[in-house]
Amino acid sequence: MSDCLIHYKDVAIHQQELSVLEQVDLCLRRGEFVYLIGKVGSGKTSLLKTFYAELDIASGEAQVLNYQLRGIKRNLVPSLRRKLGIVFQDFQLLTDRTIYDNLAFVLQATGWKNRHEVAERIHVVLRLVGMETKGYKYPNELSGGEQQRIVIARAMLNSPDIILADEPTGNLDVETGRAIVGLLHEISAKGRLVIMSTHNLQLIREYGGRVFRCADHRLQEITATYNKTITL
Repeated sequence: MSDCLIHYKDVAIHQQELSVLEQVDLCLRRGEFVYLIGKVGSGKTSLLKTFYAELDIASGEAQVLNYQLRGIKRNLVPSLRRKLGIVFQDFQLLTDRTIYDNLAFVLQATGWKNRHEVAERIHVVLRLVGMETKGYKYPNELSGGEQQRIVIARAMLNSPDIILADEPTGNLDVETGRAIVGLLHEISAKGRLVIMSTHNLQLIREYGGRVFRCADHRLQEITATYNKTITL
């Protein structure tokens, strides 16, 4: 299915030889906003890890951005990951350098060499997340919500087609979490596929999107019923 940025057919995901998810079928497209819900340990994070080849596919057909994930060669993984943006719950910012230097480090590590182009790209992504005046600050000088905005800016540096957000509001208060999800929806509306795992069902009701639930080693789409009573 050529219009699928992520296409899984009858995929099995194992963790240390134990079954996590079985018979996973997915077709996720550009511009979609996708929620993953489910209890802790149900497979949400494991599924996300397969998208960037951190966790192997046990069986089935799995394709992300035309990369065949089943048995992917390790030398292809960096080029796949450069086309993905990953937003972590715990930020993973380098605390010994400024926000600007955090972002410059990522660009330089992914092949950017021209200092003017690096500076311009950093300005663009900081403006995108409303943090254009914060580049000189260190991570510990920012609030949790501000740090999460920086993490989203970092994820956008190489203009990825897909954003993966693993519980991006988990450490934030309600209002800040709402602002972060709103920002991710704006990014999706500009043509990127955004996949977000969450336990916050109220955010799903407020912002909408496709909804998949991990439970009993299966992934089931429940978009048609998510605005009714959802139980994890």
